[in-house]
Amino acid sequence: MTTPVYLNAMRAFEASARHQSFSAAAAELNVTPAAVGQLVRSLEDWLGTPLFVRGTGGRARLVATEVAERALPDIRAGFDRLSLGLERLKEGAANGVLTVTVSPAFAAKWLLPRIDGFQAAWPDTDVRLDTSLKLMDFVAQGVDIGVRYGAGAWPGLTALKLMDEEVYPVCSPAMRRAGKWRTPRELARATLIHDLSVDSHAGFASWDAWFGSVGARGAAASRGMKINNSAAVLQAAIDGHGVALARSVLARDDLAAGRLVRLFPDVTFTSALAYYVVYRPECASLPRLAAFRDWLVSEARKDTRKRGNGS
Repeated sequence: MTTPVYLNAMRAFEASARHQSFSAAAAELNVTPAAVGQLVRSLEDWLGTPLFVRGTGGRARLVATEVAERALPDIRAGFDRLSLGLERLKEGAANGVLTVTVSPAFAAKWLLPRIDGFQAAWPDTDVRLDTSLKLMDFVAQGVDIGVRYGAGAWPGLTALKLMDEEVYPVCSPAMRRAGKWRTPRELARATLIHDLSVDSHAGFASWDAWFGSVGARGAAASRGMKINNSAAVLQAAIDGHGVALARSVLARDDLAAGRLVRLFPDVTFTSALAYYVVYRPECASLPRLAAFRDWLVSEARKDTRKRGNGS
C-alpha cells in the first residue's frame, strides 16, 4: 500500500469508527460510502485482520473490534501531530493570516489607529485580531503574537518590552474649567473613575497608590465610578463623568486631540507594569511574525520620540 493510499485508508478507518457508519464518514471526508468501505477493506486486507464487526441493523451497524479500539487513540494522536506540523509549515510563509492577541483597550486606543501602516507594508498578510483580557494559550488557540500588560514574565513565551507607562489623572476640558482643584489631594473630592480591568495584577497603579505618591495617603479614593475596560474609563472621562487615572499609552491620542486634559502635569508616577510583545520562542524567526514584532517596536519608538519632543 502506497503512502497516500495508506493515509487515506487510515482516515477512512478513524472516521468510520468514530461515526460507526461508512455513510457518515463519507459525508465528513467528502467521498462516497462505497469509497470509504473500499479503503477500510484495503486496510484490513493489508493488515490481515478485520477492523469492524458489521451488524445488520440497529443504530450501531459498524462496531470497531477490540484491537481497533486499542489502536484508535494512537492513530488520532498521530493525525493531530500531522495537522500541527502542517500548520507550522504554513507559518513559515511570508503571507497568510497573522493571529494577534491584545486587550480590547489596547486595540481600540493604540493598535487600530496605527494598523494601516503595517497592512500597507505587508499587504499579503491578513491580521486576525483577538481582543481579550484573558491570557491565551498560543498553541491551542493558534495565536502567533500578542501584546500583554504586566511585569514581563509569562511561562513559555518570549517577552520583549515595548513601552513603559506613566499614570496620571485626566478629565474633560469642561470639567477642568469647572473644577477648583489647587492641589492633588483635593481631587479626592471629585467623582473618581476607577479602572478594574487589570486590578488583579500585582503593581497595577490605583487611585490609592497615586494619592500615596503625592503625599495624600488615606485620601478617600475608593468611591466613584468603576469600569472594567480601560478604553471605557477614558471615554467616561471624555464625556465628563469624572476624573480618570489614565494610562499614558492609551490616553496619548485623546490628550493630543484635546478630548482630555492632564491634571497636575508636574506630578509624575511611573507604573510598575509595562507593555510587552510576546510570542513563542520557536516562532521568533517566522517572517510575518518578525515583521509585525519589528513594526510594533518601531511604532512604540515613534511614540517615545513624540513624548520626548512634548508633542
